[in-house]
Amino acid sequence: MSGYEPPFCMSNSIVNLLTDISEQIGRIAVLQPESVTPHLRKGNRIQTIHASLAIEHNSLSLEQVTAIINGKRVLGNPNEIKEVQNAYQAYELMLKLNPYLLDDLLSAHRLMMQDLIKEAGKFRSGAVGVYAGDAVIHVAPPAKFVSGHIKDLINWYKGSDMHPLIKSAIFHYEFEFIHPFADGNVTQRHLQKAA
Repeated sequence: MSGYEPPFCMSNSIVNLLTDISEQIGRIAVLQPESVTPHLRKGNRIQTIHASLAIEHNSLSLEQVTAIINGKRVLGNPNEIKEVQNAYQAYELMLKLNPYLLDDLLSAHRLMMQDLIKEAGKFRSGAVGVYAGDAVIHVAPPAKFVSGHIKDLINWYKGSDMHPLIKSAIFHYEFEFIHPFADGNVTQRHLQKAA
């Protein structure tokens, strides 16, 4: 293990959220797997894809996302339609991927970003940052360090004995901080031009 230790501060708020989430997971666990119909699973997957893409500014409605996944034609931005198709394919593959393998991470990214960006399935090659208007609010580490940071983060996750929910939240925070991929957001392209 690399000795990577992410910054971590436990607060009452985090403990309370962890407790609330654990209670909700307990309620869900009461359901037997066979009581969750394929229709319900597909509906949940569609809602997850819609919500995830909406965070990335995909403007398609839940009804449009559902239609695309059901193989129907939809009027809309071709890139946004492709994002839905790619996300659905990636979700279909998810249970076959090993979360500890860098190659599987890159394969998932390749599938998600296929025909959308040049660096699909590769770590970013340039500088990226996040803007609030014209103000830079985060600059990710230089591209030459991304692969090493991600390897260290995966090794930390694999070796940590922290509660899985807390460990996952820390992993997500650190992954977003590293921002290993160029995903085509305007804010990131702006920084790349400036770099």
